[in-house]
Amino acid sequence: MSRTVPIPNGLPMERDAGPFDPPRAITELREARPVSPLLFPDGHEGWLVTGYDAVRRLMADTRFSSRQDIGILHVPYETPGMPAPTEPSPPLPGMFIAMDPPDHGRLRKRLTGAFTVKRMKQLEESIIEVTERQLDAMALLTPPIDLVKEFALPVPSLVICELLGVPYADRESFQGNSAQFMVKDQTLEEKMAAYIGINTYLTELVTRKRADPGEDILSDLARHDDLTIEELTGAAFLLLLAGHETTANMLALGTFALLEHPEQLAELRADPDLLPNAVEELLRYLSVADIFFRYATEDIELGGETIGKGSTVIVSLLAANHDPGHFENAGTLDLHRKARGHLSFGHGIHQCLGQQLARIEMRAGFEGLLRRFPALRLAIPAGEVKLKTDMNIYGVHALPVTWTS
Repeated sequence: MSRTVPIPNGLPMERDAGPFDPPRAITELREARPVSPLLFPDGHEGWLVTGYDAVRRLMADTRFSSRQDIGILHVPYETPGMPAPTEPSPPLPGMFIAMDPPDHGRLRKRLTGAFTVKRMKQLEESIIEVTERQLDAMALLTPPIDLVKEFALPVPSLVICELLGVPYADRESFQGNSAQFMVKDQTLEEKMAAYIGINTYLTELVTRKRADPGEDILSDLARHDDLTIEELTGAAFLLLLAGHETTANMLALGTFALLEHPEQLAELRADPDLLPNAVEELLRYLSVADIFFRYATEDIELGGETIGKGSTVIVSLLAANHDPGHFENAGTLDLHRKARGHLSFGHGIHQCLGQQLARIEMRAGFEGLLRRFPALRLAIPAGEVKLKTDMNIYGVHALPVTWTS
C-alpha cells in the first residue's frame, strides 16, 4: 500500500547509504511507493519502478517498449554538455536490445543458437587460460596496483576477442579502441574516434567472417544470409558493450565488496565450493547494470498506478534486488544465500543472452584472484575509492590494491 511521499525531481544517483546500497531516497521510495511518479530534468512527468514484483511484471510486459525510435526517451538525470533529446533516436541495425517483437525475436533467435551451453563449456577452458595469464602478468608487478586496469578490464576484453574471433594480430589495437570508448575521462571527440575505429574494424571483421567463417560466435552469425553486414556489425558492437563493461565492473566491484566483508571472504576462501553461490549473491547485491528505460505504448496499470501512454519509465534493478519483500535481509551480503530469482540479468524477452558466459568469467576471475593473491587488500581507505555514480553501469573508476608475498 502506497503512502504520500515527495515526487523525486530527477533520479537520485549519489550512493549516500554506502558503496553497495541503493541511494537512500530510492530505498525510501521503494518502501513507500514502489511505482512512483518521477519528474525529469527536462520537465517530463515519467515514472520510477523500484519494487521487485513491479519490476518483474514490467519487464515481462512488452507494452513497455524497449525501442528508442517511437517517442522521445527522456533522461532522468542531468547530462552536462549533452542537450536533452528533442526527437526519437533513430534505430540502430543489430541492436536488438532496443527492439520489440517481431524484429527483436528475429535477431535474438540467431544469437541464442550461438550461446549454447555446449559453446559456453568449450569457451570455459579458454576463459580460465585468459584469466591465469592475466594473473601471471599481475604477479610480476610491484604493488600497489589498480585492479581495474591490470585485471578487471583486460580479462573480459580478451574473452570478447575469443568470442568474436578477433585475430591475435589485431587484438592490441582492438582492445585499445575498446578501452578508450569505455573510459569516462575521454572527450566526446576521443570517444567518437574510438567508436568509429571499433565500428570500422567490426564491419571489416564481419565481412571477412561472412566470406571465410571460423569457429567463433561471430562466424556463426555471419553464416545467416538473412542478416545484413550492418546488423552483424551492430550485434557485434552490442556483444562488445554488454560483455565487456558489465563483467569488468562486476570483477572490480565484487572484489571491493569481498574485501569490505572479510568474514564472507574468509568463508569463501575456506570453502571454494561456495563460489557459484557467491557469484549469484554478488550479482544480486551489486546489480551493476542498474538503470533501464522503457516507453509506455499505451495506458498501463502497474502496482496500483496508471502509467500513461508516452511516459518514459525508469527501472532500478538494484532497488528491486534489495527489496526485503522478496529477499530476507536484502541489504546484507550473504554468500550462503540462495539468490535465485535475482533480476541482475533482467527478465522477460530481453533477459541477458550472455549470462552463462558472465558467470563463467566471474567464477574464473574470483577463484583465480583469491587463490593467487591470498593476502590481497585495499591500498587506500575504502572511503577514498572513486565510485561510478554518474554512469549507466555502476562500479569503481579504479581499485588500488596491494598484497604481501
